[in-house]
Amino acid sequence: MCGLTGFIDLDRAASAETLAAMARRMADTMVARGPDGSGVWVDAEAGIALAHRRLAILDLSAAGHQPMISSCGRFVVSYNGEIYNAPALKSELERAGHTFRGHSDTEVIIEGAALWGVRGMLERIRGMFALALWDRARHELVLARDRLGIKPLYWGIAGRLVLFGSQLGALRAHDGWRPRLNRDAVTSFLRHNYVPAPQSIYQGISKLEPGRMVTLSRDGTVRTERFWSLDDAVAAGRANPLHCSDGEAIDQLEELLSDSVAGHMLSDVPVGAFLSGGIDSSAVVALMQAGSTRPVRTFTIGFDEAGYNEADHAKAVARHLGTDHCELILSADAGLDVIPSLPDFYDEPFADSSQIPTYMVSKLTREHVTVALSGDGGDELFAGYNRHLQAAQWGHRLGRVPMSARRLSAWGLTRLSQQTWDRVFARLPGRWPPQPGDKLHKLAGVLTEDADSLYRRLVSHWTDPAALVRGGTEPKDGPLWDPALAAALPSQLDRMQYLDTLTYLPDDILCKVDRASMAVSLESRVPLLDHRVVEFAWRLPAHLRVRHGHGKWLLRQVLYRHVPRELIDRPKMGFSIPLDSWLRGKLRPWAEALLDQKRLSEQGLLDPAPIRACWAEHLSGKRNWQYLLWDVLMLQAWLDRHGTGLAME
Repeated sequence: MCGLTGFIDLDRAASAETLAAMARRMADTMVARGPDGSGVWVDAEAGIALAHRRLAILDLSAAGHQPMISSCGRFVVSYNGEIYNAPALKSELERAGHTFRGHSDTEVIIEGAALWGVRGMLERIRGMFALALWDRARHELVLARDRLGIKPLYWGIAGRLVLFGSQLGALRAHDGWRPRLNRDAVTSFLRHNYVPAPQSIYQGISKLEPGRMVTLSRDGTVRTERFWSLDDAVAAGRANPLHCSDGEAIDQLEELLSDSVAGHMLSDVPVGAFLSGGIDSSAVVALMQAGSTRPVRTFTIGFDEAGYNEADHAKAVARHLGTDHCELILSADAGLDVIPSLPDFYDEPFADSSQIPTYMVSKLTREHVTVALSGDGGDELFAGYNRHLQAAQWGHRLGRVPMSARRLSAWGLTRLSQQTWDRVFARLPGRWPPQPGDKLHKLAGVLTEDADSLYRRLVSHWTDPAALVRGGTEPKDGPLWDPALAAALPSQLDRMQYLDTLTYLPDDILCKVDRASMAVSLESRVPLLDHRVVEFAWRLPAHLRVRHGHGKWLLRQVLYRHVPRELIDRPKMGFSIPLDSWLRGKLRPWAEALLDQKRLSEQGLLDPAPIRACWAEHLSGKRNWQYLLWDVLMLQAWLDRHGTGLAME
C-alpha cells in the first residue's frame, strides 16, 4: 500500500531537475501513505515525471523500490496496492524466460506488461491497485484502477498539464495548477455524503472509475476503456445462475472465500484483522484462523455509550475462534479529538460519520501490525443492508395500494405537525419509538414513491441539494437516475445491490477505509471483494441471499460452520457514533461557528436558511438532522482547511 503521483508537462520545456523537484514535492504530501521510502523518475524529453511513496509490505529490500523499470527498459511504473496472485503470475513469467531481481508484486506488474501488454496484464492480475505506467516506446501514460475501486486514483488535464495521484493533496502541490471548486460536485456531495465518481471536488479533475484504464499520449490525446465491468459480471451471473443444493452452494462459497483470504494474508510484515463481531468481519477472521497455525491478531474498538458498543460481540467471537484479541473502549472525548484532523485525512469533503471510529480502530491496529483484513463488501454482494429488505418489502406492499389512496394517506399524515403527533403518541398506552412524529412524516414522504425513487430517497441525505447550493446543478446522468436499469435488472433487490456496488461501495465505504487506514500507514485489505467472489455472488438466486426475512443467507451459513449462530444473530448495528447527542453537547460550539449565518452568507456557496432551520430543529430535539448537518459541517471544515487560494466561482 503506497502513494503514487506525477504529471506530464505537455510543453516539455522543464529540465529534468525541475521535473524531479516538483514530483518529489507532490509525493511528499503523502508521507503517511508511504513512510518507508520514496522515489522519482523523469524523462525531460517526454515531459513526464513519476513519483512514489512506499509502505513496504512485500520484498522489503531495495528490489521493491519504485518507480520501477521493466527489464526490457520499455515500461516504468508507480503503483499502489497488492496483487494476490503475484506468485502464480511470477512462475508463469519465469517459464516464459523472465528473471526476477526480487519478489515484489510490482515487478510482476511491470514484467507482465512487457510480456502480455498492459491490458493483458490488467486482466490477469487479481488484487487491489491503482497504477501509472509510462510506455517509453509509444510515449503514452496508462492510468488504471482495480475492478471494484478499492484503491483511489485522481487525474485531470489542466491547461498544458496532465496531473494524477492517489490523493488530491498531491495534485494541489503542483504550482502550475490553480484548483477551482466544482459546485456541481458540492451538490452531489450533499445528497450522498461523498463526491460520487467520476466527479471530484475540483473542476477538471476526475476520479478514475473502477475497472477502467485511461491512456494519455504526450500530445494530450485521451483514450478510455474498461478492462473489467460490473455490468458484464452482473449479466453473466444472471445468465448463468447457480443451480445446486444449499449445501453445495455453501461449500463453493467457503472454498472461494478461503482461497481469497489465504491470498490476502500474503505479507512480509505482521498481519491482523478488524473484528466488529458482525457477519462480514467474523467470516473473514474465522477463515483466517482456520488457515493459520497460530492465533490471528484481531482488533476492535467500542464507545462507552450504550447503543454504540459492539466490543462485547467482537470479544465473544474472538474468544470462540481463539484469536489474539485487542480491544479498546473509548470515551466520547476520544472520538471528538479526531474531528479537527478529518479534513487532512479526507482531502475532499467526506461525511460518513463512521470515518471517526474507522480511523480510531486503524490507529489501534497499526500499533501492532502493518496489514489488516476487513469484512467490507459483504453487504453489497450478499444483500446485507437494511434497505435491501425494507425497500423490497415496502415496494411489494405499496404496489398493492392505488396511488390515489397513497397520496391521500400522505396528506393525512402531514396534516398534524411532528410535535402534535409526538403529543398524541405520548397519551397512548404502550411503548412507542422515540420521535414518532418524525417517523410518520418520513413515511408520508415515501408513500408516493415508486421503487427506484424510494431507493434514491433511502440513500439520500439532502433530497433537493440543488436548492441548497448556489450555482450548483446536480448531475443526473449516472446509474442512480438511469431509466433503463429497471428493464436490465427487473428485480428491485438486484438493482439495489448493483447500485450499491457501483456507487456507495467505492465512493463511500472503500474511500473511508482507505483514507482512515492510510492516515496511520496501515494497509487495509478486503478479501470479500476478490473479483471472483463478486462474479460468484451475482450467480446467486434471491433465496440464497435473502431468506426468512434475513439478508446474507449464504454468507451466514459459511460463518455458522465456524461460529455458533447465537454469537452472530442480532440486529444490524453499523459502525456508528452518538453524533446526534454530540452535536447538541460538546460539539455545539464548533458546529455553531461553522454554521454561522453570516459566515454562510458571505461565503456565497450555500443557502443559509434551510441549514439554520435544520440546526434549530436539531438543537430543540424536534428532529434528528445529524446526517444532513454533518454533511454541511464536513464541507465547511474542508473549506477551512483547503479553501485558501481556491477559486470559488
